Amino acid sequence: MLRLFRVKGKVNWIALIISILIPLLVGFLSSYLVGSDAYNSFEELTKPGFAPPAWVFAPAWIILYTLMGIASYRVWMYRSNRSDVRSALIVYGVQLFFNFLWTIIFFGLGLRGVAYIEIIILLILIIITTIRFYKIDKISGYLMIPYILWVSFASVLNLSIWLLNK
Repeated sequence: MLRLFRVKGKVNWIALIISILIPLLVGFLSSYLVGSDAYNSFEELTKPGFAPPAWVFAPAWIILYTLMGIASYRVWMYRSNRSDVRSALIVYGVQLFFNFLWTIIFFGLGLRGVAYIEIIILLILIIITTIRFYKIDKISGYLMIPYILWVSFASVLNLSIWLLNK
């Protein structure tokens, strides 16, 4: 496990913790801003048969945000050796912003159609981030794959919920 955190022979624990906390805080903040009433009203929507139970989402996102944080940390550790690190981390930040917005659009505002368009943009940004991360550090690219898979699934779920509740 420690090898996962070791980049170029060293571990920067402070950078690692900050890198993990950033996506976790983004997720927490968007969830906090939406409030529990929006999540409660979500339970009343018609959902497709493949929709997971509500309790799955929190642990899934904690795992995904942690993996994203580790991936961004590993890329950041190459900052002095690679000119493409800055642009990769900018795209990472943009996709993180879109991740933040999706929760507000889908849950807070209840704009399921707009949220679907937004999540497709998010998915494209995640794929671009993953490719850029992979070019810098293969492990970072691999760490982003569960996020791609989850957001792909969430895109189908978003579309289904939107169509079922028009």
